[in-house]
Amino acid sequence: MVKPRKTPKNAEVNSRRWSLRRGFVMVVFVGLGCSLLIRALQLQVFSHDYYQDQGSQRQLRHVSISAHRGMLLDRNGEPLAISTPIQTIVADPRKLIDAPQKVSEMADILSMDASKLLARVQRLNNQKRGYMYVKRHVLPPLVDQVLALEAEGITIEREFRRFYPSGHAAAHVVGFTDIDDKGREGLEMAYDQWLQGKPGKRKVMRDRTGRYIEGVGVIDKAEPGRDLRLSLDKQLQYFADRALAAAVEEHQAESANLVVMNVKTGEVLAMVNYPTYNPNDMGDRSNGAQRNRSITDVFEPGSTMKPFTMAAALDSGKFVADDIVFTSPGHYTIGKYKISDVRDNGWLDLTGIITKSSNVGISKVARQLEPEQMWSVFDSFGFGRPTGSEFPGEVAGYFNHPTLWHHIEQASVSYGYGLSVSALQLVRAYAALANQGSMPSVSFIAVDEAEATQQVVDPKIAASVQSMLENAVVKGTGHRAKVPGYRVAGKTGTSRRSQSGGYAEDRHVSLFAGFAPVSDPEFAAVVVIHDPKAGQYFGSVVAAPVFSDVMGHALRLQGIEPDDIDGARAELLMGLPLVEAKPGERS
Repeated sequence: MVKPRKTPKNAEVNSRRWSLRRGFVMVVFVGLGCSLLIRALQLQVFSHDYYQDQGSQRQLRHVSISAHRGMLLDRNGEPLAISTPIQTIVADPRKLIDAPQKVSEMADILSMDASKLLARVQRLNNQKRGYMYVKRHVLPPLVDQVLALEAEGITIEREFRRFYPSGHAAAHVVGFTDIDDKGREGLEMAYDQWLQGKPGKRKVMRDRTGRYIEGVGVIDKAEPGRDLRLSLDKQLQYFADRALAAAVEEHQAESANLVVMNVKTGEVLAMVNYPTYNPNDMGDRSNGAQRNRSITDVFEPGSTMKPFTMAAALDSGKFVADDIVFTSPGHYTIGKYKISDVRDNGWLDLTGIITKSSNVGISKVARQLEPEQMWSVFDSFGFGRPTGSEFPGEVAGYFNHPTLWHHIEQASVSYGYGLSVSALQLVRAYAALANQGSMPSVSFIAVDEAEATQQVVDPKIAASVQSMLENAVVKGTGHRAKVPGYRVAGKTGTSRRSQSGGYAEDRHVSLFAGFAPVSDPEFAAVVVIHDPKAGQYFGSVVAAPVFSDVMGHALRLQGIEPDDIDGARAELLMGLPLVEAKPGERS
């Protein structure tokens, strides 16, 4: 059967329909193209900065560049404090919250409490925090184990940790830094601004787990801190620490201090305290062990104050060195107070009063002085005032103005009661006597030459007192402080420790203060031993031998030529010990 041919009318209708469909499709495609063009325009032009920033936030980070803290060096350039790089584990709690199993595994690796770490992650996530410390200052092997977990959001950052090569030997002077590398004690704290560097900043890219994969560039360079050369001598510090620790153990003492100073420059060459601590162990920085007792603690100095009373007597014009004082029968009273010597010394000149350490003789001298004039001399030697060392926690001590003195106080001050001093104050005052009456400025920083000093007494008066103090070592209570081959000057001291309502009968402070060599003094030293309980407590027995050991080491270490070869040879040839015990010693 033959199909009928379409009529022109039907063809025209079909053609019109096809045209409409094609037009619709074209409109759709044009519309889609316009939409894409508008979207591209929006992304590339209007929202370009926004999306670029969002992309960068997901791949780029600004990371702080830790600044290297300056080193603390001893006077010879030996390191006393150095900073070493160490790694710290940080995390994004918003990502870590979805991996509790890996959090537990990480806690096991780092020896942390897993439940506490999970709780901290949860808390910071709830606070929408994007940064947390997991653990700071982690050893490299543990860091590698943590990274092997491939936990999302874990990042490793570099910090610096302070290390102290001298350990406890120099701990009280050097001090320590906290976990953020900020100075918290000692010279680390005093010179924190000098030692601190300026942190930098750089851009980095991170992978999906948050680890750095590429450095993009440095925005700000880190500026390292500046090194600081201290006045301490590392070798002398070690020796002084051992000598003091041995004395504390031998005499079963509660605590002790020792300071060595250059008499011309005021530089502190050694300063040790007991008890001590290890600044490398953060767990050992408690119970007051970190306190520098040579600067922060005070005591009544006992007979070590007698040379300053003599300086006041000579300065007054009322006395000369040859004047004699009647001390029999070995005691006398002022009101209800009794002042006593260990024996009846009869008539003594001023040198004899120092040599025999006569309380009766020195108090009788003091009572003939004008209180204001006596106080003025003591004040000029720095008693009752800070030394100006700028060491954190330094105390001024205690020394009343004479308008506040009790009627017995002028006498008691003359032999070291009724005032309190620190070991640093006392060694500085002895340095002034050794330095022809010129008071040096205390320095914990190495100095190339002596700075301007303050003349506190006439050089002739200082020379007279030096002679008295040398006689006290050669013939008096300080003979155990002798240093073979050198002329030594110094004074013993023994004071009872104060307590509520008076003084303890069975608690003492044992002291020796002096300098050497007398022909041209270089070093002054003070040894203070608190509450020895092994039986002996006199400064002549407990403290003087420590002075001898440390001063002898200092003189030899610095290459100071002996000035008493004949005296040392004579004693050896006679078969006599260089340190001869004498009965009935007190001070």
